[in-house]
Amino acid sequence: QLSTMSAWKAGLSRHLPLLRFFACVESPSSRGVMQWYKKNYDELKKLNPTMPLMMRTGENCFPAVTTELDFTTDDLLKYMIQTQKFVNENGTVAPDRVEAALAYLDTDWALMRQERWASPGFDPEKPFLNEENPDWRSDPKIAEDLELYLKLKDAVDEQMTIIKSGPGKEYERAENSLLMCQRVDLWCSGPSEVEAAVKHLLSLGKKLNDVKAADPEFITEFYPGAAEL
Repeated sequence: QLSTMSAWKAGLSRHLPLLRFFACVESPSSRGVMQWYKKNYDELKKLNPTMPLMMRTGENCFPAVTTELDFTTDDLLKYMIQTQKFVNENGTVAPDRVEAALAYLDTDWALMRQERWASPGFDPEKPFLNEENPDWRSDPKIAEDLELYLKLKDAVDEQMTIIKSGPGKEYERAENSLLMCQRVDLWCSGPSEVEAAVKHLLSLGKKLNDVKAADPEFITEFYPGAAEL
């Protein structure tokens, strides 16, 4: 039977697709990562048999643990607003890009998905539509049927154009900055700090990821029960 102390480990694969550890075998700064990984690997694999738990080692490798989080555009824009990433070249906050981001976040996506199918037999998001029928917007019936959809879609496209218009690849740099939340550096960390880092990534996974278990078509392995783990 799982103890309360380790019950959280059984939920790792429900919210994280993988865990990747980095360490230098010979460096004292990586000792905590190596110790935690060796001590917990067997238990983690029994509780999460399909989840990759990788250890990558190298000379002078900086100790860390990483995973993969499904950040959305909404997550990125909220991050940019909260950390004041929309900045002009003179260092002032860019109100036009902030307003565009707030408007994008306020988009009624459910209504937009519904209105996408307002014209029977026609999909405005069909791949290569503009190449096959570049004048489809000029069709009176399609334009009438999709009036609300086109209004919403054009507004979203205009907002994204404004959002990405910042100087110095502002949007791209913010994306890279947010992706660093998938990594926790563990220089000279002890085993308890490594475990805290894994729990932190798990908490982010619960908020951002929707990992579906890869259920086999038939049983290939039999585990007698939690008491035997």
